[in-house]
Amino acid sequence: MIIIQTPLRISLFGGGTDFPDFYKQEGGLVLSTAIDKYIFVTIKQRFDDKLRVGYTETEMVDTVDAIRHELIREAFRLTGITRGVEITTMSDIPAGSGLGSSGTVTVGALHAMHVYQGHSVTVEALAKEACEIEINRLKKPVGVQDQYIAAYGGLRLIEFPANGRITTHPIYLSDALINSLYENLIVFYTGKTRKSSTILTEQKSNLNDSLPVLRAIKDIAQNAYRELSIGNINALGHLLHKSWELKKKLASKISDPSIDDLYRNAIKAGALGGKITGAGGGGFLLLYCPYENRAAVRNSLHYLRELPIRFEPDGSKVIFNYRR
Repeated sequence: MIIIQTPLRISLFGGGTDFPDFYKQEGGLVLSTAIDKYIFVTIKQRFDDKLRVGYTETEMVDTVDAIRHELIREAFRLTGITRGVEITTMSDIPAGSGLGSSGTVTVGALHAMHVYQGHSVTVEALAKEACEIEINRLKKPVGVQDQYIAAYGGLRLIEFPANGRITTHPIYLSDALINSLYENLIVFYTGKTRKSSTILTEQKSNLNDSLPVLRAIKDIAQNAYRELSIGNINALGHLLHKSWELKKKLASKISDPSIDDLYRNAIKAGALGGKITGAGGGGFLLLYCPYENRAAVRNSLHYLRELPIRFEPDGSKVIFNYRR
């Protein structure tokens, strides 16, 4: 049996500029971090030739083509496994909550299958293969940041130049600065899950009209990187607020009255800024709150469940590998 641990992520700045339709024209930029919440993928050989896929459902099939789970099916096709395997996925967080679960599942499944076959695979290859599956084969309306941060891990600036040569830059911060970020970033679960494809399809269809907004979001991501590099972390709160106000213009369902109320309450209580993670519409509310205002902000949203997070330095990795 092989077990792969792949981190989920929180995209801090630049979301939307990682869509190929945008960055191949303008270049994109995302500031994102892997977090200490994971999707675990297990894979093992079966006694028979069937394929068993376990997630919120269980599939037992004779051929890869019969698998209903699109991401797993395409990972089997890409890696060439055709029979006699059992694979399962388990997540720390519900699907549809804005933490990049589909990209994480795809990276984790590919990693598991490569290791099962005895193949050595780089993190860059995992990210590229996951993008191939989601964007090119399945035609999902997604960007490419999730696959890269899941594969690489860490706190990173990811650049998507127009020539397509994606580069990732790890951001190294002092322990004191990291601890300050932990103290000032608060994450709450809104209790709402959603299909990101609905929001992202609209966002993609609005691309031409949204070019000025996306350019501004990209500029904010660059500014956030500069401020973080010099240790001015309170600036991140104000930049999150500006970016969230812009992001809501990209599609009609990124926010709604209930989310607006949550955000407004947090700002009144002392948060400097925040955002709904991922595509929007539900999932998790990320807030930047100076340490002295944390109690008031938590009290203002006391009816929501808080999600403690830490940054995860590692990307997708093998945590168990036993072969008879």
